[in-house]
Amino acid sequence: MADSAFFCALSHEGVLAVRGSDAGKFLQGQLTCNINYLNDHFASLGARCTQKGRMQSSFRILLEGDGCLLAMASDLIEPQLADLKKYAVFSKSKLTDESAAWLRLGLEHGDAALRALGLELSAETGAVVRADGLIAIRVSPGRAELWVPAADAERARAVVAQHAREAGLNDWLLGQVRAGIGQVMAQTREAFIPQMLNLQAVDGVSFKKGCYTGQEIVARMQYLGKLKQHLYRLRLEGDVVPEPGTSLFSPIHASAVGDVVLAARGSEGIELLAVLRADAAEHGHLHLGSVEGARLTLLDLPYTLDRDREIQR
Repeated sequence: MADSAFFCALSHEGVLAVRGSDAGKFLQGQLTCNINYLNDHFASLGARCTQKGRMQSSFRILLEGDGCLLAMASDLIEPQLADLKKYAVFSKSKLTDESAAWLRLGLEHGDAALRALGLELSAETGAVVRADGLIAIRVSPGRAELWVPAADAERARAVVAQHAREAGLNDWLLGQVRAGIGQVMAQTREAFIPQMLNLQAVDGVSFKKGCYTGQEIVARMQYLGKLKQHLYRLRLEGDVVPEPGTSLFSPIHASAVGDVVLAARGSEGIELLAVLRADAAEHGHLHLGSVEGARLTLLDLPYTLDRDREIQR
């Protein structure tokens, strides 16, 4: 067992299922990602927006059986089901909460555990491999999700435990922060447009798929380049992990300049993702909660923002 290998239950998320002969067509008009790009070997990030382009949810989506599964923050499952069902009335699609039907584990440096389950997963982000009802997804370099039908959960978990230690959710979220993958939580529902979370930089937005709810606003922000805030990674002095939606301040501005998206405790303090005004990031004097709050330091993201590349998808 590699010392760096660990797994944890993704207990903070649930699974929304959209099944039926019209599932793909229905979702294509609702989501930022291109459903036509999905196949048995590829999954994607994505979001669902309001008409004004504000994200109601963000998720990882994959094909499964006669439809699609969307993994998102558990607190968003019920409101998203209720809202989506209003639009699915005339579609041959059935929407349900399948959270209880799956054990979902996050694995870091856990490829040996996946191989022990017969899953030889590619290193390419978004890659999917399936075997005996199990599904593995590469979510970022060195990190993968394992989806296990509930009936096989005990056996699969025992196999994984032979190859990786069990860790807390914080360790998994720290890896997500370092990968620069933001996520909508209940506290930040409808707070951001997709580009504020850099979703277009991690292949969660398609600018060639055609119309979907909120598409006009999202496309305008990309093509006109008017967005003045986006996702940054930062380190926080202190040991209290801030909640999503906590405001960030700068002494040169009269009001809040950003909001926490996701945070986790690391070996050298708290690391977090936050949506932040670009001019405040350039100034560099950032504080949590108030201008007298704990100091924040900017860190690098593992990718760069390139509008020309992003609009090719």
